[in-house]
Amino acid sequence: MTAPETETLRVPAPAPRRHAWRTQAPIVAVVALGGAVGATARYTASLWWPTQQGGFPWATFWTNVVGCAVIGVFMVVITDVWAAHRLVRPFFGTGVLGGFTTFSTYAVDIQKLVDSGHPRTGLAYLAATLVAALTAVWLAAAATRRVLKWRQS
Repeated sequence: MTAPETETLRVPAPAPRRHAWRTQAPIVAVVALGGAVGATARYTASLWWPTQQGGFPWATFWTNVVGCAVIGVFMVVITDVWAAHRLVRPFFGTGVLGGFTTFSTYAVDIQKLVDSGHPRTGLAYLAATLVAALTAVWLAAAATRRVLKWRQS
């Protein structure tokens, strides 16, 4: 009886390893820079339009609504019209607009309103922000597509 033949397994050579940090570092940097710009703009808006104790947080409300509308326009433009540089979307979309809009402050504002004895205002703010922000992004994207289609005809 003879020993079974063994096949020589050929394992492909590993692909040259790209250092993830080299490809991710520019993205992290532009998101951080954009986030600083957006958060500074939001903070400035809150200084210009302070919220009274127990009052409706208009600055945060409008920041989120306007930010969502800009996101709607921006996403249509960079996906349907403009072949943007690979760092534009992380800088402006994730960084600037992510730093500008603030759904964490929105949640804290609701909690403060409820805790200070203003649950109706808190619920109104909860519902109004959700409806207005989602409507803003949808309307802005739809309007941008319509304008772009009109300009092309």
